[in-house]
Amino acid sequence: MNYDLIIFDWDGTVMDSTGRIVSCMQLAASDLALPSLHDDAVRGIIGLGLPEAIATLYPHLDGQGIERMRDRYAQHFIAAEQTPSALYPGALALLGRLRQAGLKLAVATGKSRKGLQRVWNNTDLGSYFHASRCADESQSKPHPAMVLELLEELAVAPERALVVGDTSFDLDMARAAGVDRVAVSYGAHPLERLAPSEPRAIIDELMQLLPLIGVADQPITESA
Repeated sequence: MNYDLIIFDWDGTVMDSTGRIVSCMQLAASDLALPSLHDDAVRGIIGLGLPEAIATLYPHLDGQGIERMRDRYAQHFIAAEQTPSALYPGALALLGRLRQAGLKLAVATGKSRKGLQRVWNNTDLGSYFHASRCADESQSKPHPAMVLELLEELAVAPERALVVGDTSFDLDMARAAGVDRVAVSYGAHPLERLAPSEPRAIIDELMQLLPLIGVADQPITESA
């Protein structure tokens, strides 16, 4: 696998925020006296844009109800993010190695632009990426729009790009865009939900991506 562009999902792939998303969604539902859902049901919608996720969990809500739920979730999540979620092991080393190897990096996420920018402002992680797309400025996964827009912006052909994600939404987005995909096993969706999307590989940790794409795992030099 030789590529020019690697597109990462964020929550559940780069950042270990799945548990926090589930907790905040449950708190928001409790605030509004909505029926309690199993944590697995909430994990199942991670990757969608927030309005689409809420509508999937609570299909009886109208537009006003979705907006109220969205506001409550955002308040809980922003409060929780006073202590930033951790990155998955190897994330920083992987991003640095990919940049050193000359690859373009991008993010396609179900987060809002404000949400992603808040994380990047707190961590300086945005400096690793050449471009990004968020669900509130494009179409929600699994629609291919975010990937197609990134390909156009960065002038990369579909066959030269790879999507890395932890949900079937990520993988189906990539497949619809004609782009290869690699799944991670440690995120929101279980393996049995990932396999039907036909990823090229399923990896258990981020650094396992390097040999798959033909990049040597070696220390980053001072001049990188």
